[in-house]
Amino acid sequence: MAVHATAQTNDSLAAYSVKPALLGTDTSLKLMVHQITVLGNKKTKTFIILREIQFIQGDSIRIADIPKQLELAREHVYNTTLFNEVSIEPTLMLGNRIIITVFVKERWYLYPLPQFQPVDRNLNEWVVKYKADFARIKYGIKFIDYNFTGRRDILKIYLLNGYTRNISFNYIQPFSSKALKEGFSFGAGYAESREVGYKTSYNNKLLFYNNGNFVNRNFTATAGYSFRKAIKSRHLFTVAYTHTSINDSIANAVYNPNYLKNGATKRSFIDFTYSYRYANVNNIIYPLKGVTGFITASKRGFGFTQGINMFYVEGAYNKYIDLKKNWYASIQFNGKIKLPFDQPYFNQRALGYGDATLRGMEYYVVDGAAYGLIKYTLKKKLLHVSIPFPFKLSYLTNIPFTIYAKTFADIGYAYNIKTYDTYFNNKFLYTKGFGIDIITLYDINLKIEYSFNQLGQKGLFLQTQGGF
Repeated sequence: MAVHATAQTNDSLAAYSVKPALLGTDTSLKLMVHQITVLGNKKTKTFIILREIQFIQGDSIRIADIPKQLELAREHVYNTTLFNEVSIEPTLMLGNRIIITVFVKERWYLYPLPQFQPVDRNLNEWVVKYKADFARIKYGIKFIDYNFTGRRDILKIYLLNGYTRNISFNYIQPFSSKALKEGFSFGAGYAESREVGYKTSYNNKLLFYNNGNFVNRNFTATAGYSFRKAIKSRHLFTVAYTHTSINDSIANAVYNPNYLKNGATKRSFIDFTYSYRYANVNNIIYPLKGVTGFITASKRGFGFTQGINMFYVEGAYNKYIDLKKNWYASIQFNGKIKLPFDQPYFNQRALGYGDATLRGMEYYVVDGAAYGLIKYTLKKKLLHVSIPFPFKLSYLTNIPFTIYAKTFADIGYAYNIKTYDTYFNNKFLYTKGFGIDIITLYDINLKIEYSFNQLGQKGLFLQTQGGF
């Protein structure tokens, strides 16, 4: 019996049956884990891999539970995102003992990546609204090491120029303590932009200020502490300092004196944030079964001299369901509330940013002091193939492709006070559509979606997710 998986292959435990001839007919008997051996890791420390396995040497496992326990262990190790392939094989010994061997194939961790990317919120906006204007490109290099010292620590250094400038670094060490339960992070960055979305129009389009020069500057510095006692959950505490400044014209009456509040052109503030995150899924990048969720509470500024003052709570719950026979469903809930409701424009982002977007409303933003969003997806796996890589590399032998057809429906609601009300505020929003997801190397997800919104508008939207 062996448990083996690469990106999005067979997810069913039926493939891993227990052989009675080897384990006996009484499946209620227990086997003791005599030893856990890890093979294939060249950079990743062995104890980092063992940290993700829910049983340890000396534990006893019922024979009937062995397939499920091995599959869970495989999922936990694979969800570190450190490996292209993970397989687990048990070997029965005399005296009701068992040896567990974990085979891993490491990914390539170090990426000095050239960057050439539009600055707009999504690819469709850049192509349709700005006619694929190459002047709106940021370029440079991103240096990323996802396993800097072999302890699953991440180092990022960005050197970007063009329509925006960004110089930043960030280091995350999740396992700094001897017990492998505590970690830390720190970073800093400086960014400049040639345009600022200074206001949202009544028809929910971002209005930009651009005088040809850099009109927005931001400096940030962060430090964090993490605690992870169990495998599936994590506690994060972060403190961040931000100094932001805008061109004087943006804060005048012609544009938006409430951008930073009361006509201010500079603000400095501190964010104190706590976040609890939970993940129990087969694949953390592209889940097909299981549950993920988080809850975050954050205090931004203290309102001294009428400055920035906001407290918000945000949460999400995502359920992924294996319907069998290659059919899958998911339902995702996300919501956020900010207090007080009367916030400067700088703090009013709600729907239309990041993952909080209704599919089919990619061209719109809906500001708000509170919002809720529900997404439902039904999908069918159509194809899984693995193509041999044309060059001989130890960390890469095949390129997997998995294709899913899907249909979806989203509903959302964003509340804002009357002063900042727009067409889509304070009313239910809904969209629907269909498309395909193409999952490939390193769990890169290419989404091709044809969507319809409540205005009767329709269109084809392209997105990418996951990957390096």
